[in-house]
Amino acid sequence: MKVVRASVLGYCMGVKRAVESAEKALSTPRTSGSVYTLGPLIHNPSVLASLSERGLSVLDVKDIANLTPEDRVIIRAHGTTPQIEACIKKTGASVIDATCPRVHVSQRRASEWSDKGCAIIIAGDKNHGEVTSIGSYAKGQCFVVQTPEEAEKLDLPPKAVLLAQTTFSPDQFSKIASILTKKNPTLTVFDSICTATLERQKALRLLCPVDGIIVIGGRNSANTRRLYESALTLAPCACLIETEAEIPANFFKLETVALTAGASTPDSVIDAVEKSLLASALK
Repeated sequence: MKVVRASVLGYCMGVKRAVESAEKALSTPRTSGSVYTLGPLIHNPSVLASLSERGLSVLDVKDIANLTPEDRVIIRAHGTTPQIEACIKKTGASVIDATCPRVHVSQRRASEWSDKGCAIIIAGDKNHGEVTSIGSYAKGQCFVVQTPEEAEKLDLPPKAVLLAQTTFSPDQFSKIASILTKKNPTLTVFDSICTATLERQKALRLLCPVDGIIVIGGRNSANTRRLYESALTLAPCACLIETEAEIPANFFKLETVALTAGASTPDSVIDAVEKSLLASALK
């Protein structure tokens, strides 16, 4: 068996920064207080379990009022709303902002362009934390468009700006932008899809042809799902797994297997998957 890795896979800059922020907070001695993340830090069960064992807790918004001045709260890469951040600070707890810099840019654009009287259009998943975060910075009209069909139905205001969830499908964004621009040629378009997402897609395509593709990452990770959707079109066999224990039996019989991983997947998990495949080939 031959196992090939995509040239770009695993932690992106934003996720790496968030995990390092959590590790630093957990390793900093404190006589009292707890370390929390506002929602799950990243979309990877094994990493979350490891951080939880070291003392990291997930904070629900409804429990913010119970924080103490000794507590520390990490804002995850997706960001949060100004209102929620203000509530945390009101308790006296420390805020560690691990919002992805690219998300910060979109937050700032939503705020600045809405101040100019523009409606904010976000191409993205309606229930994604990043989309909620960006939208909360718009002071006027804000719409979330998830599909080209929704773009067709949107009654587009005369002054509007289009932003994108950083992990949104580039193909879907292109279609949505095209539809909205035809409706309003003066629409300002910011392609804010993260280059890390694009690079992972490109690196995966360069590995083909292969007999099978294994996508490693959390099933609730948007960018991991995009990789899996691409993998289904690029190889006869494709699967999405979270750990090496989930490798389907038929993959051990393939001649060439490609590995790629979502932006929340640590090297240790990727290594374990590769090791398991190669070990079976030696039997």
